[in-house]
Amino acid sequence: MTVTAQAIPMLSDNYSWLLIDSATGKTGIVDPAETRPAIAALEALGTGLDFIFLTHHHDDHTAGVAGLVEMYHPTVVGNQADAHRLPPLDIAVHEGSLVDFGSARLRVIETPGHTVGHISYYIADGNILLPGDTLFSLGCGRLFEGSAEQMFNSIAKYGDLPDETLICAGHEYTSSNARFALTVEPQNEALLHRARQVQVLRGMGQPTLPVSLGMERATNPFIRAKDVQTFARIRKAKDNA
Repeated sequence: MTVTAQAIPMLSDNYSWLLIDSATGKTGIVDPAETRPAIAALEALGTGLDFIFLTHHHDDHTAGVAGLVEMYHPTVVGNQADAHRLPPLDIAVHEGSLVDFGSARLRVIETPGHTVGHISYYIADGNILLPGDTLFSLGCGRLFEGSAEQMFNSIAKYGDLPDETLICAGHEYTSSNARFALTVEPQNEALLHRARQVQVLRGMGQPTLPVSLGMERATNPFIRAKDVQTFARIRKAKDNA
């Protein structure tokens, strides 16, 4: 595996992800909410920035782009269908697009629901999934623009990915998600174990991400929903929690 992902905390609970291809030294940042933390992470590594990968248009995922472009002149990648409300794109992608990143490739998965133009990226050479705000540990994104059916189908697109895939999501929401998940499956032993693990990690000020897709398949009520109706019911309950 040549590509690694490092969380860069931003704002109050955002994560941008610093991607590094060890074979070539190429770097990328996913969804920079701020400029300064990204620059600090790059300077700590003594490297520049080659790519910015965007999952959707919300400011807390794009506000740092302009400053990073001004400083490093990276290639900006985002959804062609959402180009009108994203920062200027150098590479406009769609479902199934493959973006060369050093010795690896990022596969684009269209995942509407949180927004209608949301996309995710999967890197096989690293087992990394970058779902933005589609999927969180023990949760999923709010339906700001899309429908429950769209989000259910979007999450189902991750179904062919291996259990060891590392989920590098856009927010540190796991503690609150765990509390809600336990109301859905209070007897789920894997979930109970994960909730205790999350409590310990957050108590030490540590991130709960990345987390394996296999763990999420065992514990996340939104992945575990068997049909759209169940998914919609759980999502509505979470919105009202």
